[in-house]
Amino acid sequence: MTLTQLNYIITIAETKSINKAAELLYVSQPSLTSAVQELEKELGIILFNRSGRGVTLTNDGAEFLLYAKQLYGQYETILEKYGENGSLKKKFGVSTQHYSFAVKAFVDMAKQFDMSKYEFAIRETKTAEVISDVSTMKSEIGVLYLSEFNRKSMEKLLRSAGLEFHHLIDCQAYVYLWKNHPLAKEESISFSQLSDYPCLAFEQGDNSSFYFAEEILSTNEYPRIIRANDRATMLNLMVGLNGYTLCSGIICEELNGNEFAAVPFRDDEENHNSVMKIGYVVRKNTMPGKVGKMYIEALKKYLGIIDN
Repeated sequence: MTLTQLNYIITIAETKSINKAAELLYVSQPSLTSAVQELEKELGIILFNRSGRGVTLTNDGAEFLLYAKQLYGQYETILEKYGENGSLKKKFGVSTQHYSFAVKAFVDMAKQFDMSKYEFAIRETKTAEVISDVSTMKSEIGVLYLSEFNRKSMEKLLRSAGLEFHHLIDCQAYVYLWKNHPLAKEESISFSQLSDYPCLAFEQGDNSSFYFAEEILSTNEYPRIIRANDRATMLNLMVGLNGYTLCSGIICEELNGNEFAAVPFRDDEENHNSVMKIGYVVRKNTMPGKVGKMYIEALKKYLGIIDN
C-alpha cells in the first residue's frame, strides 16, 4: 500500500468516476484502474462497485475510506509543516571547538537566508560535546582538529560515534595573546618564554582527556594555568592577566577585535610544534543538506580553500 494509492481511492470516492478521477490526478484511466485492483488484491476486499453510471463504495470500501482519509490527512499535515514551502521552521546547527572562523562562516552562511524561516544554532562547546552533538543529530556539522598527538584516539572516538572527518586545512600552532603583552612584538615565541605568564585553556569538563584539549602541548606541566568555558572570557583573561593560549592562528578580527596578536610558536627538542589538521565532521554516509553545504562553502571561503 502506498500514499499514492490512498490518494487515488479518496479521489475516486469523491468524484464517483474512474475517468474524472484520472483527469484530476493526471494519470491514465487504465493505470488508475490497475492501481485500485492491486490495492484490492493486497487488502483482500473489494473497494468499489462498478457500473455504467460510475462507481460507488462497497461497505468495506466505505470503512477503508475513513482510515485512508485519516492517514493521508496526516501525510498532508507533515508536508504542510516540513515540506519545501512548509510553515514549520527548518533547523540547522553547528557544534564547534572555540574557533572564531567557524562562527564567522556561520554568520556569512546565515546572511544568505530568510532567518524568519529557519531555526539556526551555533554551539561553541567542549570537544566531546562536538562529537556527541553530531552523533545524536543535535547538530548537522561539527568543527574540530586532529594532530599527530590526538589523531589515533580521536579517529577511534569518531568511528565509535558513527562520524567521519573531512580535512580542510593544516595550521602550525601560534601563541595568541593581547597586543600589549610583553611578548606580542616577538617574531616567534618559545615555550620557555611563556613560563612567567598564565596559560589559558578551554575547560573540557569531566571528560578532560589530554586528547580532547583544544590546545597543543596539553600534557605539559604549566606552572600557571587557568581554564575557561568561553572565548569571551578567554580574551578578557588575556587582557587582565597577560594570559596566552596556543591556537591555530586563524583569527577573525571582525568578531574578536584587533586588540590581540597571533605570534608563531617556536618549538624546541622538548616542546614540539604540532600540525593542526582542522576539518569538519558529519555522520558517516550522510550528505550535508542545502544549508550544511553552504556552511562548508563559507568555511572554505574564509580559510582560502580553493576546490580543484
